[in-house]
Amino acid sequence: MAKDSPTYGGQAVIEGVMMKGRNHIATAVRRSAGDIIVESREITPWSKRFPILKYPILRGALALVEAMVVGIKALSFSASQFAEEEDVELSTKDMVLMILFAFSISILFFVVLPAYAIRYVEAHIQYNVFLNLVEGLIKVSIFLGYVAAIGLMPDIRRVFQYHGAEHKTIHAYEAGEELTVENVQKYSTLHPRCGTNFIFIVLLVSVFVFSFFGRPPFLERVLIHIAILPLVAGISYEVLKQAGKKEPLWIFRVLALPGLWLQKLSTRPPSDDQVEVAIRSLQEVLALENQEPQEETEVAESV
Repeated sequence: MAKDSPTYGGQAVIEGVMMKGRNHIATAVRRSAGDIIVESREITPWSKRFPILKYPILRGALALVEAMVVGIKALSFSASQFAEEEDVELSTKDMVLMILFAFSISILFFVVLPAYAIRYVEAHIQYNVFLNLVEGLIKVSIFLGYVAAIGLMPDIRRVFQYHGAEHKTIHAYEAGEELTVENVQKYSTLHPRCGTNFIFIVLLVSVFVFSFFGRPPFLERVLIHIAILPLVAGISYEVLKQAGKKEPLWIFRVLALPGLWLQKLSTRPPSDDQVEVAIRSLQEVLALENQEPQEETEVAESV
């Protein structure tokens, strides 16, 4: 891949993989009959509609929401195709409700619960930075426990295998390899631009940013955490972009390491059939992108 080529990313879905380029996404799903169906569509990045969103920090704060919208639509398509049912287009209302539900669950487990738990130990901790580190460890423990628990479910294990297939395919493409199953299988299931890595970096950055707010009472602590979430997401996105470069600075490699280790839980070695699906998805996006004029466009870098 050329040095100035755009980056591509994606997401594992039910029995398939979604890949995203500059202006197109493609979702490939292996149906229960064994055939592969591919849905592709053109998208307009929010940074094109609102140029201000191309700037650092701002682009990261909105990238999370944009990724959730694209991901939910891909999951909806994959579920309907695997079940061989008619694909039902999600309404704007349904999309908003699903995003709000996802954010509510995240806030409950990664903001409210840790803030409640920290009340029982804060009297014994003198320094605010150390207190926030303890709270960060609680968040990380919850996240690790969640990923490990769902990984025991057979259906989720298959999604994790497709997650691994997605990473392997991106690695092969970035290495300039021909996209064959044999070539793709040589690569690692771990990738520095993974969404799992992004979540872990968010947890780390939140510890640092929140250290500037002292030790407010429970309710105020929760509200401040929610208020600074866009800033934390924006900073984390910039860290992830740097960590995903071909030759990142050592500090970004260090920050990305815990997220890479965590991917050992959220990815599994894929079968050849699963790699074939990931390749079909990326090939569809590459074909569509090559048909349009080349231009500099900010591409979401979550793999």
